[in-house]
Amino acid sequence: MKAKELRQKSPAELQKTLLELRREQFNLRMANATGQPPKPDQFAKVRRNIARVKTVMAEMRRAAQQTGK
Repeated sequence: MKAKELRQKSPAELQKTLLELRREQFNLRMANATGQPPKPDQFAKVRRNIARVKTVMAEMRRAAQQTGK
């Protein structure tokens, strides 16, 4: 998932994407706790994607505030 792709989405779509990523992160943690370790790189990928979505959402909020002034 690239930031460029995320910037093309609406805020509602970004919120939905964030929710899906958090569910995936939760599922990875549960799988790890039950002894079914997923691929180790998945934890970092999901965490980075969550950060990307949050960053794009913050950029959009800032841009909306700047145009509103």
